[in-house]
Formats: sequence, structure tokens, C-alpha cells
Amino acid sequence: MAGPHLQQPSFLLATLKADCVNKPFAQRCHDLETVIEELPAKELHGIFPWLVESIFGSLDGIIVGWNLRCLQGRTNPNEYSVALDFLDPSGPMMKLVYKLQEYRYDFPVSYLPGPVKASIQEQVLPECSLYHNKVQFPSSGGLGLNLALNPFEYYMFYFAISLITQKNSPVTHHVSPSNSAYFILVDTYLKCFLPTEGSVLPPPSSNPGGAIPSPTPRSPAVPFSSYGMHHTSLLKRHIAHQPSVNADPASQEIWRSETLLQIFVEMWLHHYSLEMYQKMQSPHVKESFKPTEEHVLVVRLLVKHLHAFSNSLKPEPLSPSAHSHTASPLEEFKRVVIPRFVQEKLYIFLQHCFGHWPLDASFRAVLEMWLSYLQPWRYAPEKPPQSTEPLPRSVSDKWAAFIQENLLMYTKLFVGFLNRALRTDLVSPKNALMVFRVAKVFAQPNLAEMILKGEQLFLEPDLVIPHRQHRLFMSPTLGGSFLSSRSPAVTDASFKVKSHVYSLEGQDFQYKQMFGAEVRNLVLKLAQLICQAQQTAKSISDHSAETMASQSFFSWFRFTPSEVNGSYTGNDLDEIGQDSIKKTDEYLEKALEYLCQIFKLSEAQLTQMMMKCGTAQDENGKKQLPDCIASENGLILTPLGRYQIINGLRRFELQYQGDTELQPIRSYENAALVRLLFRLSSLLNHRFADQMEMLCSRDDFVGRLCRYHLTNPQLLQKIRYSPVVRDRTSPNWGPRISLRFLASYRTLMSLLMIYFLASWFYVGPVGCTFIILTGYFLYAVIMTFFFEGWKPHEH
Repeated sequence: MAGPHLQQPSFLLATLKADCVNKPFAQRCHDLETVIEELPAKELHGIFPWLVESIFGSLDGIIVGWNLRCLQGRTNPNEYSVALDFLDPSGPMMKLVYKLQEYRYDFPVSYLPGPVKASIQEQVLPECSLYHNKVQFPSSGGLGLNLALNPFEYYMFYFAISLITQKNSPVTHHVSPSNSAYFILVDTYLKCFLPTEGSVLPPPSSNPGGAIPSPTPRSPAVPFSSYGMHHTSLLKRHIAHQPSVNADPASQEIWRSETLLQIFVEMWLHHYSLEMYQKMQSPHVKESFKPTEEHVLVVRLLVKHLHAFSNSLKPEPLSPSAHSHTASPLEEFKRVVIPRFVQEKLYIFLQHCFGHWPLDASFRAVLEMWLSYLQPWRYAPEKPPQSTEPLPRSVSDKWAAFIQENLLMYTKLFVGFLNRALRTDLVSPKNALMVFRVAKVFAQPNLAEMILKGEQLFLEPDLVIPHRQHRLFMSPTLGGSFLSSRSPAVTDASFKVKSHVYSLEGQDFQYKQMFGAEVRNLVLKLAQLICQAQQTAKSISDHSAETMASQSFFSWFRFTPSEVNGSYTGNDLDEIGQDSIKKTDEYLEKALEYLCQIFKLSEAQLTQMMMKCGTAQDENGKKQLPDCIASENGLILTPLGRYQIINGLRRFELQYQGDTELQPIRSYENAALVRLLFRLSSLLNHRFADQMEMLCSRDDFVGRLCRYHLTNPQLLQKIRYSPVVRDRTSPNWGPRISLRFLASYRTLMSLLMIYFLASWFYVGPVGCTFIILTGYFLYAVIMTFFFEGWKPHEH
């Protein structure tokens, strides 16, 4: 919203609003470009807030705008290319931004991230210099506070916050976040304003004045108390203190670079303060902000680019005195961009995600963002030499300082991942892949040794550190601008590590060593879980192979054992194919190997873990049951057994143990035929019950043949699939006829195929029926001799 004297609707604004309804998208953008080129800033000033809102949507999420997060080139190539051209750093929208640099626009404080909003409303000045000298009282007696922003800040605020506010955008097709127009624009702005090569492009020539002056308060400023000293911002030091007509282009690019980064970090990461983060550790505190997977993907893009930007820093000159004279503001910015602007907020953001993200495969986005931050060497300008050797490249010792100054990112978050992994189903290929990815990254040669060195530095006694420096542990130094008065160079590596840990976790933080006994026990539990998951995957694979074998062509003429006893195997065999099981086994095998490398696990320990995994198997020696103990009331689950069931590692086979004739009608059966044949079978059984009982009681071949056809011995077997209920008795229904198998679509299709093939050989239906009955009688005689206990046509 603009100043009060420009709130009245203008003819230009009314015309543009009408065009949004009456003209196609490309034509509207072309007309806007013409308007921006031809009209003076005084007339364009009134349409700027409306135009920004119409592009990025309203702050309350009601107005969707151009819906850049769902706009993709493959589904809407014309609008996609037009939007990217219009919003390009050298496009019409940025020309309008630079053209209106003398104006200020109000951004409501109520839509800022929670910690910033709370701080400003409590009249405490946030540490980030982005908010300094910008907080304004409502000029017309309104209720809310506002920030007075220049056009570049206002545009970037809306652009960044649209990722958060536009969560319920209408989606009519599958959207890939990394291919959306929004994702491409983020990448474009990062490359333009945080370049890894060269310098930032200057503003368009339509703005020869160069500098954007500091906002002047239009109403009495809010009295603020700061967290600490007011650091001189980059804007004040390098731009505001120079005449605008002679503004240094390098200073101008630094201002835009710092502003862009601060806005992105504030809008995307600063949703949890240190105090709020510590409160969130309590299970009784509800989370106030829930990031989405798309949000995390955009943050990962930011992290990767900041590593590339920081790694493009030119080597320091040999002469220390030459540093202050030769280093440009952009080079200084690269030196401190991650520790000063990103580290604290990203750490708290990751801690929240590790503790509150659902235990499903969507956590992969958070995981990859974390791993990207842990590996700045992947984004270094020098590329590793292409080698045919399979050995991974060792992490250079030059990254030791980064690892030590980000120790908690490596150690505490690794422990957080262990706790998540111990609660997930590792039989799932996606979950197994995440464990493999983390193990592979931490197993890079020399990385574990450098992490261990960082822990040793932190655990060194701090008696050698002067007492006056202890205060620095408690006061974060991440606020302000990077060109604030630089603290004396700290050469004590131990002090740097302690400063990092205590500034993020507080002076009373009890550090848990990554290579200590407690975490090592967690790793051993994870290794044991991996072994169990491998055995479960193998069991599922064996079961799947048996199922596939039983579904051969010959199975069309008889029935598989699963149909005979009516057992239910669950959905896992349907959803987990042979390829997925193979991938799971590969991921877990490599992950276990990497964990052994990282924590120096011995072969003896692995063997002992394999023994503890349990080898409880059923009578077939294949399917593993949950851990349980036998009692007079049947099987009782142990705590380990309950854990195995909850995590999907093992399960009891659910088996129908009632009257097979009364089973629910299956999807492969005809409902009308099932009911009809049940009535017919019941009538026959009632009519000839005594005769069938007499025949089955005979000890000769006729009795054996009748028992083969008229009884179901499997119902009398005591199958150890699930815990036994007290006083459970197996009912004996006696000899009876069952015709339900004739209601199966498979049986009907098989008979139809036989009759159809018989017609080719001029065999009529009567003759074909006689052949089928004769063949089945011969088959039954043979089976009676060898497999009296199996009855093929029971369901």
C-alpha cells in the first residue's frame, strides 16, 4: 500500500485492472511494458503496489496473482516465458523498481515472520539491519505497524513471502517445484545479485542517479531498545554516506546483494527464534509454522548457491596489510555471508524440521538440504579430477575450519537423524535410501576425523581462555551487516568452536559427543535395525517369488495355498516389488558398510548384532514372526515384538480360521454364484450327511478318497501365525461338499477355455464334461496316494 495521498483510484490503475479481465496474459504484459517505458515515475508510483500484489498475490493468500509456483514451461510455455521475461532482473518490472527509487511503500509488520513481528511489537529492534530505520507508526491512526520500504525491498519482500503465503493455490495438474517459474526466478535472482563470477550488473540506464536513499520517517518513529550495539549497516557505510550523484557502482551492487539475501533468509528461515527453538523442545508446545516440501527445496537452492558464492572468494593476498586496500565489498561479503547471515537461522530451521517433520519419504527434501550445507566442497570452483577409481575423494583439510565452526550442524543433527531413522520402516526403499545417503556423506575420507577433531577442540578445558571473553559465548554475533566493526582476529580454534556451540545452544548446553558411547549405542541399534530390515526384505522377496511361481499357467487349473486357507498377506507384497526389494537390500548393505567405516565397528560386533537380530521362524523356516514368548494362554508379544510390529519389521500372518464356506465374498468371485452354490452345497450336505460320514470313516482306499474330497484337514492344524486367544477351540464341521470353487472367475475362465479348445477337436459339451471329470478323478486318485492332506478346490 502506498502513501495516503495516493490511495485514490486513478484512471491508469482502473484501466490496468480492467485489462486483467479483458485481455490475455501476454497482451497485458506487453501493455505494462509500454506503460513502464513511457510514463513518468510520478504516474507509475500509484500502480506499483497493485502491480506487485497482482503478480505475487496478496499477503493473506486470498489473491493468487500469477501463481508462479504452479506455472511451468511444459504445461503453459507461452505464459511461462512471458512471465520470466517480464520479471527478469533486466526486465520491465525491475526497470519500474529502479524508476521509483525515490518513493517508499508500506509493508505491514503483521505479515513478517513470527519472531520479527513479536520483537517489533514489543518495541525491541531486531538484530537484522534490514529493519533498521524502517518501522513506522500508521500515518492515519491505523492499528498496525508498517515498514517503510523502497521499491526494491518492497518487491523482494512480496516475492519471497509468496512462497509462504500462497499455500492453497489451485493446482489442476502435477507440479514439479524445481521446474516452476518461481523456482527459476529464485535461481535467476541469486545468480544476478550474488554472482560467482564478475560483479552485479548495474541498474538500467533509466536510473542515472545510482543510489537509493535511506527511507525518511513520515511519522514519529517507534522507540526501540536493541539487543545490542547498533552496527553500521552496509547501506550506511558504503552508500548513504556518499553523494547520490557520485554513487559507487560497487557499493550499489553490494547494497542490493545484502538486501536480497537478508530478505530471503528472513522470510524463509527466520520463523523460529533461539528462545522459541528451546521452547519447541517440549512436546507440549505446538509448532507455529510448518514448512512445506517446496519451501525446503527453495531453501536448498539458496544454500547451494551461497556455497558457490562463498567459494568464489578470491585468494587472500600474501601481505596482510594489502587486504584492507584490495578487497572489494563484494569479496568481503563472500567471506562472511554464511556465518553472519545464514548459519544460526538455518540451524534452528533444520532442528525444527528434524524434530517435527512427518516420518515419511517427504523428509528426503530436508535431508538433501542438510547434506548440501554439510558439503561446501561440492560447490567449490575447482572440480575433482575425473577418475575411473571407485574410491571416494578425500575431504581436504582446508575445510576443517568450516566443519569446526559448524560443528552442531554435523553432530547434533546427525544424532537427530539417528533418532528419526530408528523410528522408520527401513524395508521401504525410500527410507533405506535416506539412511544410505547420510551414511555415504559422513563416510567420505577424512570427514569423520575432522568432526572428531572439532569435538576434541570443544571439549578442551577453557581455562586458557580469558574470562572477559566468556560473555561472547552468550551473545550471538550474527546480526547487523558484515561491514560492522570487525572483532579482533581469533586464532584459538577451540574458542571458535565453543563460541559457535554456546551462541546457538546457550552456555548450559550439555553436548552429546557424536563419537561418544551414547551415540555409538544408537548407531549399533540402527545397525541392528538394518540387519532386521534386510532379513524382512529377504522374507518378503522369498514370499513374492513363491507367489509368482504359484501363479503359473497350471495355477489356472487349480488353486494356490493362499486361496485354500483364506490367509491375508497385507498390501506390502503388492506395493513392494522385486526391484524395490533389491534396491532396499543394496542401500542397507552399503549404509551398514559406511557406518562401520565411520564408527570403526568391528567384524565381531557385526556378527554379534546379526545374532541379536533374531532368527525366529515359523514351521516353514522362512517367514519371521514378531518376537514373542509362549505361555499357557498362547503367544505373548515382548516389547521387542511390539516394536517390530509398529515399525513394520515383522508381522503375524492374518489367517481366516472360521468356516471357509462363510468367508466374505472375494473380488475374484461372482457374488450371485457364491450364494447359489452355498445353498446347493448346504442342501446336499444336509441330505447326505450320514452317508458321507460313513464313507469317510472307512479305512480302505474309498475312505481315503472320500476324506480327500469331503474334509478340510488344514482347519485342524495348529498354525502359529498369531497370538492364541484363551480357550480357542478348532471347530470340526465334518465331511461335506463344497461347490464354492465353481464361483471363482478363474475357474469359470478355465472351464470356458477348455470347452473352447475342445470344440476345435469336435468334442461336444457333454463329452468335454466327461473328459474333465475323468481326468480330475485320475488326478484325485494319484493325489490320494501321495498327498491325502491337501484339498485343491477348498477356498
